[in-house]
Amino acid sequence: MSARVLDAAALARFAAEAHRAERTIVFTNGVFDILHPGHVRYLQAARAHGDLLIVGVNADVSVRRNKGPDRPINPEQERAEVVAALACVDAVSIFDEDTPAAIIARVQPDVLVKGADWPADQIVGRDSVEARGGVVIREPVEQGYSTSAIVEKVTRG
Repeated sequence: MSARVLDAAALARFAAEAHRAERTIVFTNGVFDILHPGHVRYLQAARAHGDLLIVGVNADVSVRRNKGPDRPINPEQERAEVVAALACVDAVSIFDEDTPAAIIARVQPDVLVKGADWPADQIVGRDSVEARGGVVIREPVEQGYSTSAIVEKVTRG
């Protein structure tokens, strides 16, 4: 397992150290089931908004509740390890809630990034980030890339 995959306590310490050092923390989250160029480009763009990028990865139980019983394809520890291996990612933490509200509260990011396919008023954590003076950025989503489309293509044969 990667040293950059942190449990909740280690993540809180990592974020606190970054805040003390006055580094701009960017946070985003997702399933990242079958990593594709759309994911990589999104994470690189997110990282460009600050000094370090923390990524919340949905736990398997959370993915099943959100996407159905056939997902995820890859287990949470493997998905977290792959995301953590990207040069643009500084830390990854797995969360099992349906939304990232608790992990966002733990990290207290300066910048919260979500895909532009999310309506601004539905971005979880937006209120708490903006209340502390942070910003929410809706990053454009790369067209033509989708884990669901990859799964469909593979299962079609």
